[in-house]
Amino acid sequence: MTFTPVPPHSKSAINRAGRLLVSAEVGSKEYEKALEIVDEWRTCHAYPLNTFNSTLHRKARRYPSSLVAQRLKRLPTIIDKLERFPNMNLAQMQDIGGIRAVVDTLGEVRQLWSEYKDQRRFTHKLVKEKNYLAQPKVDGYRGIHLIFQYNNTLARNGLAESYKDLLIELQIRTHLQHTWATAVETTGTFKGESFKTGKGSKEWKEFFALVSSAFAVVEGTPVIPRHSHMSPNEIYTAIKRLEAKLRILNFISGLSAAANIMNTRGISGYYYIISLNTRIRRLSIYTYTRNQLEQATKKYAELEAEAGSDFDQVLVRAGDIKSLKAAYPNYFLDVREFVEKVRVILEEARE
Repeated sequence: MTFTPVPPHSKSAINRAGRLLVSAEVGSKEYEKALEIVDEWRTCHAYPLNTFNSTLHRKARRYPSSLVAQRLKRLPTIIDKLERFPNMNLAQMQDIGGIRAVVDTLGEVRQLWSEYKDQRRFTHKLVKEKNYLAQPKVDGYRGIHLIFQYNNTLARNGLAESYKDLLIELQIRTHLQHTWATAVETTGTFKGESFKTGKGSKEWKEFFALVSSAFAVVEGTPVIPRHSHMSPNEIYTAIKRLEAKLRILNFISGLSAAANIMNTRGISGYYYIISLNTRIRRLSIYTYTRNQLEQATKKYAELEAEAGSDFDQVLVRAGDIKSLKAAYPNYFLDVREFVEKVRVILEEARE
């Protein structure tokens, strides 16, 4: 398998390229050069990601319903993050290479989490930990984020050493938390409002925040602090009132009903590029074998360069097509599980 080496640029050159993607004129020579450097920097994270993926798959086998998926951060998302955080340096961005485990229960989340925190059994250095279970984000996001510096001391070749200290983000969440995050991302995409980054309608964001607190009640974790004074029924009732006013579930359900999703039967790959045309709701999937990572990353860069604002795409590794759909249901516009969970809450609400 061929992996992109760490580019021979200084950290300052990489950081400068990141700033140019934000400030330079799109299509200019300096923008195109910066784009080339940033893409090389992004792509080199594929090697440590694959190492983490193998380890996580091995650890997750004990959980029959677990999902494991990895992705390289989308270029528009990288640029958006640099715009929102002007003091951030690209070389220190912690989630360019991301891997995620989705399991059934909080007990499984905590067990997996404890294994990765045990530095006697895991050679990569844990540099940051974010516990969004004990302290959910203000928008309602919940889960565990662990940031590691890659350090494969067990590798038998010099290749691994060249990737030393690259940052990889590991997310661990339950299926219920994954269902919520998927619905937020899908809805935000089609409303043209990035709920994930705090943008968009205040009432819609509050709806999702309340649902997150309701899910927290179900799982026995802290609700969002601003909801801590509310009883479970008060949270359920607030959701019911906003849903009656905004008809959010109808909107979300309509996304799936109107989607032009290709027939995925027979599709098989090791790496996938998922490309969603959000204007016409059409999905395209490009598949690559284990030995075609170089071709996949090249195609990924080409698609991003050609794509307009109507396209949302990502390069991932997620097992078979069934696992791909489960790990990235937002690209398949599949939010049925979220709708079903919320309807149960609405039925329990007592005015």
